[in-house]
Amino acid sequence: MKNIITLLVLLISFTNAGAQKISGSWNGKLNTPAAKLTIVFNFSTDSLGKENVTLDSPDQSAKGLPGKVIFISADSVNVTLESLRIEYSGKLINSTIIGKFKQAGYTIPLELKAGEYIMNRPQKPQHPLPYSTEELTFSNKSGTATFSGTLSYPIGYMSMKKVPVVIFITGSGLQNRDEELFGHKPFFVIADYLAKNGIASFRYDDRSFGKSTGDVSKLTTQVNADDAEAGIEMLHKLGKFSKVGVIGHSEGGNISFMLAAKKSCDFIVSMAGLAVKGDTALAAQVNRINELSGSPKRTTTEDYRKQIISIGNDWLLFAINYDPTEDIKRIECPVMAINGNKDVQVISELNLNAVRKNLSPNSKNMIKEYPNLNHLFQKCTTGLPNEYSTIEETISPEVLSDIANWIKSLK
Repeated sequence: MKNIITLLVLLISFTNAGAQKISGSWNGKLNTPAAKLTIVFNFSTDSLGKENVTLDSPDQSAKGLPGKVIFISADSVNVTLESLRIEYSGKLINSTIIGKFKQAGYTIPLELKAGEYIMNRPQKPQHPLPYSTEELTFSNKSGTATFSGTLSYPIGYMSMKKVPVVIFITGSGLQNRDEELFGHKPFFVIADYLAKNGIASFRYDDRSFGKSTGDVSKLTTQVNADDAEAGIEMLHKLGKFSKVGVIGHSEGGNISFMLAAKKSCDFIVSMAGLAVKGDTALAAQVNRINELSGSPKRTTTEDYRKQIISIGNDWLLFAINYDPTEDIKRIECPVMAINGNKDVQVISELNLNAVRKNLSPNSKNMIKEYPNLNHLFQKCTTGLPNEYSTIEETISPEVLSDIANWIKSLK
């Protein structure tokens, strides 16, 4: 009997020890020389009993980076992410894992607390939404890419009364239909505001991203413009809307100029779109960021061109050579072109002045610079990209109001 009791005690001890292993999500702040970054480790056990770990860096829009568990117990953990040369080891003391984060020869203290890290984004629309949405797909002209997106109908929409619709075009880099970045979903926020103000919208995942498909090996702004044009044609063919317009952000703002020049749409909203030749605009971006970061280094347009040419990337090569001047001169439809004066990626005065210079006169045009707004149209301090994730506001309410009121003013 004594041996049986002893065996039961051992079994219970082993079972409890297994259950007490560090698990779930643990987050903390990593104080690097460049910035303070939120780090999240997610510990789990699969059906075969194997311990797994992933790493999130919300401030860098990184999620689910796979790692390897070297050791884990009720009070200790040691994990690595070999591809990023990261190692973390720590010990659980009074509900806090106190440990060291190592990467590329640097060692930084990192304390972790249990729980998921939730970014506060007060403007994020909450379900159930007070308007109707519909999932739609369309293909590019060659049929080599298929795009999936969300059509939002405005409150009070009736089939007998046509309303305007806008198609959203994201900035550079592959993004989902919400243009999600650092927990912000600016296109979702704008679409939600428009739907509540009588304007329909369609936002879609970029090719090969989210639920969309397509090859990205030779991706350029022109390819993205062709994709967007196919989306516009789809909206026209639905026959449900009075006008079809474009809202493009950053590279999407460039694309809006290209599409308007081809008379593909009825109006455009260019949010921080480049209005000067790419090499000039991007060299100005580098210099503004260097200036605000305290670096005296200056880059000439020619030096910037040489750097990009040496890289040989298709998207970058198109970007430095594309000059929107002629496209802007050909535009006849109403244009809303906006920038924040603290935008360090698309310098406001440089690009808005070019729009004013080259855009044909139209009483319906609206060109506006917003004080203290950055590239994402958030209220900011410096405008530098390292602020994006720390700002709770997704997009300025003034910008939302201006976009909706301007579109409604178009008869």
